[in-house]
Amino acid sequence: RNPRKSRKLPHFLTTDEISRLLAAPPKKGLAGSRDRAILETLYSAGLRVSELVGMNDGDLDLEQGICQVRGKGRRERLAPIGSYARRAIEAWMAVRKLSPKEPAGREAPLFVNRFGTRLTTRSVGRMLEKYIKQAGLDGRTSPHTLRHSFATHLLDRGADIRSVQELL
Repeated sequence: RNPRKSRKLPHFLTTDEISRLLAAPPKKGLAGSRDRAILETLYSAGLRVSELVGMNDGDLDLEQGICQVRGKGRRERLAPIGSYARRAIEAWMAVRKLSPKEPAGREAPLFVNRFGTRLTTRSVGRMLEKYIKQAGLDGRTSPHTLRHSFATHLLDRGADIRSVQELL
């Protein structure tokens, strides 16, 4: 048997870089509140962007700190949401209620654009690019980098690899 070809590690952000990125969106306003909630949720739960934009209001249980997401192949899983992300989502939902285009019901999209319709994965990518530039981070950073950072930081803090795989 031939030896395995070595694979390079995926790009991830340090905790300091994550902090700078999460602090980039403005604290006030509809878009700033939404963007902060998106970034916090992506990192806190280790979600794919497609899972995030597919979330509905009814998929959240903020009391328990859990959200139900539909991943690749329409597989459903429960993802934990950290306390920072919960507070950011609560702030977003409070601001969103003031919008005249606010969707209603359990099947309403959690994250919407200025027209009140569901965000696309590309719009989240463009939003992240803007904040990466503002925070002065590496240009290779993508939305999936937040997922890699989530996993890396869990492993660095002593989580076993099987638990991290289950969360992802």
